[in-house]
Amino acid sequence: MNSDVKAETTDLPAVAGVVDQQLAPVGSANASRWLIGSLMVLSSLGLLSSALLWQRLSAIQEHLARQSADAGVQSTEARAVAKQAQEMAREAAARVAVFDARLSEVALQRTQLEELMQSLSRSRDENLVVDIDSAIRLAQQQAQLTGSVEPLLAALKSADQRVSRAAQPRLTSLQRAISRDIDRIKSAAISDTPGLLVKLDELVHLTDELTLANAVPTMRAASAVKRESSDATPTWWLRSLQVLKDQTISLLRVSRIEQPEAALLSPEQSFFLRENLKLKLLNARLGLLARQLESARTDLAAVAVWLNRYSDPGSRKAQLMVSTLQQVQMQMKTLQIPRVDETLAALATAAAGR
Repeated sequence: MNSDVKAETTDLPAVAGVVDQQLAPVGSANASRWLIGSLMVLSSLGLLSSALLWQRLSAIQEHLARQSADAGVQSTEARAVAKQAQEMAREAAARVAVFDARLSEVALQRTQLEELMQSLSRSRDENLVVDIDSAIRLAQQQAQLTGSVEPLLAALKSADQRVSRAAQPRLTSLQRAISRDIDRIKSAAISDTPGLLVKLDELVHLTDELTLANAVPTMRAASAVKRESSDATPTWWLRSLQVLKDQTISLLRVSRIEQPEAALLSPEQSFFLRENLKLKLLNARLGLLARQLESARTDLAAVAVWLNRYSDPGSRKAQLMVSTLQQVQMQMKTLQIPRVDETLAALATAAAGR
């Protein structure tokens, strides 16, 4: 642009000469002056406009240079920031990867810990159920051997307390079953085994003094002799007459025999009958101690049949034995220890994990 301006300023005299040569034949001096003035004004305006354009172009170049410098600095700063951001992104990605690995490890450890706690809880519950089951079964055996429900009640109460302390929802049915069994055992009427043993011992002792049906005349004669010895007979001949009278009366006896085989027993058979009665009573006693109640009831029933068949119904000893035997048989009906089947079923269900 400077070269163009210079070319225009150098060509102005030539242009003026050409104009003068063309206008010389036609114009006048005023016209030439006005034309020269106009040309000078135009050249001045051209120079002024060229200077203004040059200043504007210089300002624009400086502004562009400044903007390009600022853009370079900003681009440099942006590259540095981008590089720093990339490094921070890499570090963040590395940290996230580490955190993910640690989180997965923590989750795995938590899962393993929960499984361990559940297994420990299950094993504790299983051990509790097994301990309660063995304790209740042992207490039931002790109750059957001793004839007392106290061991069984103590075991059930202890089991109820242990289940309450465990506070496991899956053992709620077991606790209800234990409570029902405790109420049923407390409401049950159970006979006294030691009292039954004492009565059986009394029956064994009464067997030696039992009056049999075939021994009635002998017993009457013996009672007559005792009465005679106790009476003070004044003279010997009166005593002789009394003895003769008793002997004559004993030769003949008329009575009603309900059991003919009882009158046909020999003295030896009577001895063995008493011994068999003792053996039956002792077997019943052993069966009672061994909690073989059916065997004991069978032996007592056989003793009752033999007493009704071979004893003297009018004898006081026989009546005492019969009444005592009936009392023993009635008490043995309520001697059965209540079972805790409901609690055992609940324990089996809890052990199965249902």
